[in-house]
Amino acid sequence: MRALVAYPISRSVSAGIVGAWVAVVAPAPGFANVITDWDEKAVAVVTPSLGVPSPYPAQRMMGMVHAAMFDAVNSIERRYQPYLVQLPADSTTSKEAAAAAAAAAVLATIDPRTAGEMKVTIATYLASIPDGPAKSGGVKLGEAVAAKVLEARAKDGADASDDYRPRTTPGVYVPTAITLSAMWPNMKPFAMASPSQFRPIPPISLESEEWATDYNELKDYGGQISAKRTAQQTKIARFWLVGPPVSYHPFARELVIAKQMDVVDSARFMALIAVGINDAIIAVLDAKYHYNFWRPITAIRNGDIDGNPATDREATWQPISDTPMHPEYPCAHCVQAGAVAGVVKTVLGTEDIPEIATTSPTAPGVTRRWTNMTAFTEEVSNARVWAGFHYRFSTRVGTDMGLRVGEYVVKSVMQPVVSGSQ
Repeated sequence: MRALVAYPISRSVSAGIVGAWVAVVAPAPGFANVITDWDEKAVAVVTPSLGVPSPYPAQRMMGMVHAAMFDAVNSIERRYQPYLVQLPADSTTSKEAAAAAAAAAVLATIDPRTAGEMKVTIATYLASIPDGPAKSGGVKLGEAVAAKVLEARAKDGADASDDYRPRTTPGVYVPTAITLSAMWPNMKPFAMASPSQFRPIPPISLESEEWATDYNELKDYGGQISAKRTAQQTKIARFWLVGPPVSYHPFARELVIAKQMDVVDSARFMALIAVGINDAIIAVLDAKYHYNFWRPITAIRNGDIDGNPATDREATWQPISDTPMHPEYPCAHCVQAGAVAGVVKTVLGTEDIPEIATTSPTAPGVTRRWTNMTAFTEEVSNARVWAGFHYRFSTRVGTDMGLRVGEYVVKSVMQPVVSGSQ
């Protein structure tokens, strides 16, 4: 078993937020490449810059970073259909320079401070590449591809005004916290045909036996103070309180390293993961705001009005942490984990993986390990129940939805080039 190592984070603000999560299984020497290098750099940069109050803009930025890196290296070695663009490039062009320049160019658009940091970061990274036409051509290629990707996403609706309308009656107070990414159900997907393409069936009936079963499981196991939840279950619940991209990119990065993928395959795999997570988020927010189903803290404190005699009200019930500010159904973390699993299983042809381990900034000292993607998605589903955020039926629907999104992404974009069609 390989030793654990904590990778250093260059940005001081990032260290406290991301540092704990990126302590992962150390790669064998020589297997890291430009794609995994810049994924790590990008996660460290986007998390503090874009992750407040919603983590979703940070994941959108990661989607653009990886789309640009893939199209840059794939323009040099044309093994796959481009995600967006395939520009002329000599076969001797440096893939390392192209990918790094593409990532840095995308990240530089976050804000002036980040733009200044990227100038230093990219200069330092490129210093290890010998000067010459291969390097200079790679930089020009990467920057050109990044410009195309940024242009394509410039008016995708991610920054539209939040017009969520709270449900109330005249004069009656409702909580006034801003909902998370309420405009994303109308955002242009990265690969899906429409945000509603994978919209699930409505939530279960409040009068059903299944509702009572899931309600009572959640009330018993998901409360801030629970007599039934074990210490291990509590650790797992807290482990998954972290949001994207910190929650899933380190896992995918370590899988790339463990599988010893080359630069082009690494770029494609990480781009599929980033695109899959983004479309999973768009799809789940479409469903959440369409159905507007109540969160456990609301349901349990109103258990006497749901029309089900098997659900008892608990006036002071609270979950482990603050409930995310968007509707409950379906489980967003489950959709994202399902999308990752869908990509992995479709690309690798199996759900079994080399042992991957990660840690989390929301559960210091806890390391989780997986060798199977079903075990991975089941853990995420359990975590959201044990945290008091999602009902069991919502996690099942979310995971299935994510699996379908991930498989769809792999089969729809960045497909292998058919022999003789280059």
